[in-house]
Amino acid sequence: MATKNIHEAKLAEVKELSKTQAEFVIRPLYYGYGNTLGNSLRRVLLSSVKGAAITAFSIEGTTHEFTAIKGIREDVVDIMLNLKNIRFKMHTDNPIELNLEIRGDKQSEKDGDKRVVAGDIKLPAEVEVSNPNQTICHIDDPKYTLKMHLVVESGRGYMTIEQASSSRVHSDMIAVDAVFTPVLRVRYKVENTRVGQDTNLQQLTLMVETDGTISPKEAFEEAAAILVNQYTALAGSTKIESAPAPGAGAGDDDSGLMLPIEELDLSARTANALINNDIRTIRDLVTLSETDLKDLKGFGQKALDEVKEKLTEFNI
Repeated sequence: MATKNIHEAKLAEVKELSKTQAEFVIRPLYYGYGNTLGNSLRRVLLSSVKGAAITAFSIEGTTHEFTAIKGIREDVVDIMLNLKNIRFKMHTDNPIELNLEIRGDKQSEKDGDKRVVAGDIKLPAEVEVSNPNQTICHIDDPKYTLKMHLVVESGRGYMTIEQASSSRVHSDMIAVDAVFTPVLRVRYKVENTRVGQDTNLQQLTLMVETDGTISPKEAFEEAAAILVNQYTALAGSTKIESAPAPGAGAGDDDSGLMLPIEELDLSARTANALINNDIRTIRDLVTLSETDLKDLKGFGQKALDEVKEKLTEFNI
């Protein structure tokens, strides 16, 4: 029998691989919705999550980006490229002006050059730097004092150098094309899955890596919220009733699914096998396909048959 309603997606699992990397597993999905959700989330994550970047800067003694600076190893273009790699987190929507002043007499490298890094920038309470070791330039004259002024702004997506030039806070500053997005990489894969007798389902796994100014979970939730807002505006007053996720009984709610696995009255051997594989609630169990269950350590065909029988008894 054909499905009358498209059921809601479920975020079944979040795997935190590090502070800047995480995997999000969404299942079970209506067939074809793996790529639909994966592609839309990926595009929004890479283009629309709010971030911050340098949009203009000035160096005392220079007038344009093609100036060579006596006392600095790099030219202005190299410095500008290094500034674009600094990752900022802002707690305000207003542009912030930052200052950097450092003398080259405290040498830090064997060749005698003083390395200037993002951590040397004087920061107010509204701004943080997630990569303070990012190189800005090298001072090769101990008597030279580098004085820089930076403008950091929050935004989304990409700002061209023409846009940055037209909106500069100070016209004598050098404009920088800015990449605001704090999301560095997004990958996704779609796999077929099943729940009980329903085999026409998919699973979406989304890997998100950020620059450290925002957690992957925060980025994922912001991207999802952006999509919700966009589609809600287009839907008008039209409402579509969502079907319960496959494997959930009629009238099922979160409180029932969150009951401990022991409520199914399974044999001790089967219950222990599930708990040892970190399956502790009925929700944890119903989101797994038969193939997933068979792959569990210490979980055989006999245990699978018992679980299926109990779920049927409980109308799940």
